[in-house]
Amino acid sequence: MSVADPVANLQALIRCPSVTPAEGGALTGLETMLKPLGFTVERMVASEPGMPDIENLYARIGTDGPHLMFAGHTDVVPPGDEASWSHPPFAAEIADGELFGRGAVDMKGGIACFVAAVARHIEQHGAPKGSISFLITGDEEGPAVNGTTKLLKWAAEKGERWDACLVGEPTNPDVLGDMIKIGRRGSVSGKVVVHGVQGHAAYPHLADNAVRGALSLASSLMDPPFDTGTPEFPASNLEVTTLDVGNPATNVVPEKATFAFNIRFNDTWTADTVKAEILRRLDAAAATNPLRPGRDSTRYEMTWADRPSHVFLTRNDALIGSLTASVKDITGKEPKLSTTGGTSDARFIKDYCPVVEFGLVGQTMHMVDERVAVADLETLTRIYGDFITRWFADAVIR
Repeated sequence: MSVADPVANLQALIRCPSVTPAEGGALTGLETMLKPLGFTVERMVASEPGMPDIENLYARIGTDGPHLMFAGHTDVVPPGDEASWSHPPFAAEIADGELFGRGAVDMKGGIACFVAAVARHIEQHGAPKGSISFLITGDEEGPAVNGTTKLLKWAAEKGERWDACLVGEPTNPDVLGDMIKIGRRGSVSGKVVVHGVQGHAAYPHLADNAVRGALSLASSLMDPPFDTGTPEFPASNLEVTTLDVGNPATNVVPEKATFAFNIRFNDTWTADTVKAEILRRLDAAAATNPLRPGRDSTRYEMTWADRPSHVFLTRNDALIGSLTASVKDITGKEPKLSTTGGTSDARFIKDYCPVVEFGLVGQTMHMVDERVAVADLETLTRIYGDFITRWFADAVIR
């Protein structure tokens, strides 16, 4: 197998059933691809009480700067009902110009293309004028506790420093060249428990309906809007995601109601300030909207989910400019610079170096029959290869 071929690379990776937290042979396969190119490869296992150990990979070629990191993950989400797939999810079969398999888009495809791009660069130009590293985790689709965040810390403690990072997540909505991600919104989740008094539905004066309080408090979080957006980010948005009472009886007033929420916030806020605003709204709603007129304020408990994701925006013109120029040169499209979508491991990397994201078209990620156009694999490899050349040339000049 030639590692300069992204299709063969991707087929080899898909055939490793690396469903989080299993390594599944994917990191071993990647190590087999990188070592013949001259990379030094290290495998690091991260642990956390109560969670499965996760195996991660760090590989580097070169010893000097400038230093470009490529980051991604080989773990994938479960395939679901395999009988629903038109091609087995771990067979990596090609049909009608598309390669089928779990992880084809998210995100073994990006890894396969960057390996191929590096291989071609070495064949054509020799070793890079600096260093290239792969920082690959097996815990992006899981809790993200024993993955990128610990791998970065481990590498940094060994003396690793990076000048820029490209994350190969699928960023394009429709066709290659649509979008580069230059930042991500923050994310905070929480749970609110409203306490009332259980009673008979026919005697409401003897009860306090917790549902009334939950609806009032939930409404206060969804309206009014938190902001109207910023030049780089859309408006922050909070959604109530569950509302549970646990009451099977239709004639019993519930004593407790629970709702959960998630907010995706822009750079108007930090995790701490958005939490403070949420608590302010809840306190105001609880004080002004008792469960029944004339009663005491609504009683509630607030619990925050662990590990909020922090908002960030990359402003590195050299990194963004090199990637934009490569995308435009290869595809003829001017990519949109975006901060939309969910979170990614770029939220950890931004604390170590400037980071952007660009990968395949994401329309089928996490779906049955996840697949990628074979032609897109070649195009993305060409984009990555052009970007490597441009970025190093610019970095050396600076």
